[in-house]
Amino acid sequence: MIILGIDPGLDKTGWAVIKKESAVFTLLDSGLIHTKASTSLPERLEFIFDSIASIGLKWKPIAAAVEEMFLNNKTNTQANTVHARGVILLACKKSGVSISSYNPRTIKKGVSGNGSADKMQMQKIVKMILRLKEIPKPDDVADAMAAALCHARTAPLNEKIKKTTACRTWNDVKKLQDAQRTSK
Repeated sequence: MIILGIDPGLDKTGWAVIKKESAVFTLLDSGLIHTKASTSLPERLEFIFDSIASIGLKWKPIAAAVEEMFLNNKTNTQANTVHARGVILLACKKSGVSISSYNPRTIKKGVSGNGSADKMQMQKIVKMILRLKEIPKPDDVADAMAAALCHARTAPLNEKIKKTTACRTWNDVKKLQDAQRTSK
């Protein structure tokens, strides 16, 4: 299974492609998509879109694990990240890649077992799991590796849960509730 992990940002978008075979994880490729602040917003977004699309064409991942936004007090940064995340999701969708989103705490928990792990702990664990010689840098790329690992570890269980769960949509829940009421 080949998975694309993405840590979105307008200035810097980290990405990593990992392969999972049985219980072995291998880093195939990784990098940083960097856009210059002096470039117009539409051009920056186009560059991110094209970069993600070309990564998808090259590696043909079956899934993309995209980190959800971490909200802070910097409104401008949040808006820019939303723009970047939007074109990333669109590039993945247009490439036919299944998309899953994970918040930072879920990624930390899924990879390290500790939802409050700090950056250094996460980087050391990612290094160990992927059998890297050095701690992955920069942080955006390390975060993308962690997102991909989180998906690789949690997706099989999530798929089993989805298949065995009777209720998949709100309408299914309502139908089940109605059926239970009428049977009483």
